[in-house]
Amino acid sequence: MRLRLGAGAPGLERLAAAFDGRAFAPHRHDTYAIGITTHGVQSFRYRGTRRACLAGQMHVLHPDELHDGAAGTPEGFGYRIVYVDPALILAALDGRPLPFVADPVVTAAAIDPVLRQGLVDLDVPLGDLEIVELVTGLADMLGRLDRSASPRGTGGRLPVEALEQVRRLIADDPATRHAAAALEAVSGLDRWTLARQFRRAFGTSPSRYRTMRQLDLVRAAMQRGLALSEAALDAGFADQSHMSRAFKRGYGLTPARWAGAVAAR
Repeated sequence: MRLRLGAGAPGLERLAAAFDGRAFAPHRHDTYAIGITTHGVQSFRYRGTRRACLAGQMHVLHPDELHDGAAGTPEGFGYRIVYVDPALILAALDGRPLPFVADPVVTAAAIDPVLRQGLVDLDVPLGDLEIVELVTGLADMLGRLDRSASPRGTGGRLPVEALEQVRRLIADDPATRHAAAALEAVSGLDRWTLARQFRRAFGTSPSRYRTMRQLDLVRAAMQRGLALSEAALDAGFADQSHMSRAFKRGYGLTPARWAGAVAAR
């Protein structure tokens, strides 16, 4: 198992992965996960159905949707992928609700060239214009792939600025657990409206968004060589066990296995 982390940007993470056997335990991202299988067969369970993504095909996983991953053949599989913060897609859609792609496996013909280009040179940093082009291309592609009767991308606009206030408050200090009253105060929305609209805007709940930002801190600390126990406490987890459980639910790997896969590049 190997994970090669590419050069990213705020709200964008790129990587290349190669696996054999069982790859990931069931887990959920709070981002769009949009990747192209580079070799082999990628098998995964998504929304109650076992799917197979062949070499050259694309997979699109919506934020907060449970999935796993495994090799579909003894030869293993590999892919290149970009994880996209839904806030970027929301901005590119001018505040319209996020698109939902019901069928997670997409034929090669439907892949936007901007995705192929964005996954070619993973180690080369993305410039400002390239980031804009990638995000807008992905947003347009997701909109085209949304086959629902009432596409989310064409719905009414969300209270984006109010929701962004909440998102920034959490992202700026994920180690702190903010009370619902604090989120109401910063957004001007009641907690029930906030919970519903936050999910429509960013694909996940405020509490889960916070957990994933805590795990971002943990991963960065691990790459600096910090002990897991220290990384867990610095990120606001009760202890290392609490962090490890959240890590596996977020990435489908234990912290140790994730670190080993990154080191094996």
